[in-house]
Amino acid sequence: MDSQSPHGTIIFSTVGRTNYGFDIFSLNSPFSFLNSPPSHSSQYPTEHRLTDGTSLNFNGQFIDEDQTLVFVSERSGAPRIYLQRPSEVQIEQLPASPDSLFLDRPFLRNNRLYYISAHQPPQQIFTSWSALYSTTLDDGKIIRLTPYGFVDYSPAISQSGHLIAVASYGDRRWSGEFHDLRTDIVVFPESDPDKRTVVCQHGGWPTWSGNSTIYFHRQADDGWWSIFRVNLPEDSSNLGADPVRVTPPGVHCFTPAAASHNSRTMIAIATRRPGKSCRHIEIFDVESHKFYPVTELLNPTTHHYNPFFSPKSTFLNYHRFRGETSLGDTTIPNLDPVNSPEKGLTMVRLNGSFPSFSPSGDFVAFNPDFAGLKIVKSDGSKKWTLFKGRTAFGNSWSPAEPNVIFTSVGPVFDSVKATVQIARVSFNSLSLNNDDCGEIPVETKVLTEEETGNNAFPSCSPDGKHVVFRSGRSGHKNLYIMDAVKGELEGGEIRQLTGGPWIDTMPSWSPDGKLIAFSSNRHNPDNINCFSIYVIHPDGTGLQRIHVAGPEGSEEVDKERLNHVCFSKDCEWLLFTGNLSGVTAEPVSVPNQFQPYGDLYLVKLDGSGLRRVTCNGYENGAPAWHPFVVPMTMGDSERSVLVGDKLMGEFDDVLWMNC
Repeated sequence: MDSQSPHGTIIFSTVGRTNYGFDIFSLNSPFSFLNSPPSHSSQYPTEHRLTDGTSLNFNGQFIDEDQTLVFVSERSGAPRIYLQRPSEVQIEQLPASPDSLFLDRPFLRNNRLYYISAHQPPQQIFTSWSALYSTTLDDGKIIRLTPYGFVDYSPAISQSGHLIAVASYGDRRWSGEFHDLRTDIVVFPESDPDKRTVVCQHGGWPTWSGNSTIYFHRQADDGWWSIFRVNLPEDSSNLGADPVRVTPPGVHCFTPAAASHNSRTMIAIATRRPGKSCRHIEIFDVESHKFYPVTELLNPTTHHYNPFFSPKSTFLNYHRFRGETSLGDTTIPNLDPVNSPEKGLTMVRLNGSFPSFSPSGDFVAFNPDFAGLKIVKSDGSKKWTLFKGRTAFGNSWSPAEPNVIFTSVGPVFDSVKATVQIARVSFNSLSLNNDDCGEIPVETKVLTEEETGNNAFPSCSPDGKHVVFRSGRSGHKNLYIMDAVKGELEGGEIRQLTGGPWIDTMPSWSPDGKLIAFSSNRHNPDNINCFSIYVIHPDGTGLQRIHVAGPEGSEEVDKERLNHVCFSKDCEWLLFTGNLSGVTAEPVSVPNQFQPYGDLYLVKLDGSGLRRVTCNGYENGAPAWHPFVVPMTMGDSERSVLVGDKLMGEFDDVLWMNC
């Protein structure tokens, strides 16, 4: 292995992802109850689960009325596209950009697979990698249909198969939106993908009704997400007519799928209604302007996503949490392997937040849902509780003491004056050698004074003698260093490392003890969202900004939103989360992500060698890095069944709608 290449194991968390448990479900004869809504449950349409309950299965499309299904599944450690035939038990993985960490929205027509992939990086930073590709199944030939330098999402194919519509960001640079992307609806012939026509500005998730009408979603001027319609004129010179709003205000409507029923146009849509906490699938009659509830009748307390019809509208389909009692995966693995783009790196997703490795790498401390402190064996096979019932976050295992973990106790992401304290948690490390995976007795010692406000995100020095942390005691969130044993309550040393009317946060001490890396908005204190990476010597000298996006004064440099930084063992690389690749999928089509562009990146200390190491539609964050490859000794299927928490399907739909 190249000694200059990054290596080891990275463990990270993903907002909500471990609880999704998605499978694809189908309803036969979805229009049977439109004129006479069911009066009791025995009259409801029958719901069938199509996928097998392994990992996540979502964003499918039917090829025919026999329920031959093409869909996305994460069972192999990254989103891959699979084909499932109703008469066969085994599913087939289809050849689609094998090196890509992200595949989505597949369609299969005439032996050609169309899909979104993110395997080709753009030339410019702050640009999404998402583009439309096709693969011919006979020879596996991959063709990029999106012009290089352009960004496309959410493809749809016309009834004839001759035209393709996409939600396109064009060749614009991503401007920072992560709710409404303000893409355009672009149409091009399947035979000539370079002949692109913008048929409507500001629209996403297109769906064809026949060959000349497209329905799509966008956020209207009154704030409600709604379905709109645009008709393709016979004369392309007449393009530019305003789209027609189809669904009324007062209910959020998105991810439409158009169908015809007795010459009437019906649209299946996902909705969020005021006062309702769940997303549901409804059918909307375009002529009568009536909504017909579907999934709320079947599963009122479960989120349902991204409906689609079979070609002749015999079946209505969507994905949702599979249910606690369904066959398939019913356990969230403590640690779940994820595909890595770097040969020397093992990537693992944690069922929890803020992981921190023990000095040996055999164990990982973490916070389960910001409540309490736990330890998991680094192969995912065992788990212990140190304490529970108290809000905790931001952990640091002492590099010098295998029985000491530092954590923050108090409300998360609160004000400067909120009481958050740094705690030193000590325990008997021999307890981690037994098979009793219960609660371990601990001694918790608070190191900071209560009246000092918001103290959080401790990071211990390599010798175990000091802790650097963020504190709001001056009226601003800056960095301080204190004695790791005495703290400030027993007269231990404490000193301010950084200071100013800005936010310095999430510090990380380098393994050689020479540097502390942290996130800060000091370059633009008025912007509380954009953070960059800085390093400083523990004595307060040598402050330096790591210019990841570009040099000082460039257009890009102040768009950075970089957090959760940590060092490689050799101190040559920095690992962090960031917004450098824009948005990979339309955010409204997935559950809540606070910043759905949050991926993990590596960069050298001089700002060179930038590498992306995760790629999906979720928010990845709070990584921890150990120099050794952690063995995942149990097979994926065995571990997912035996070791972990019960899969409950408890996750949030998007929180930023005005419901």
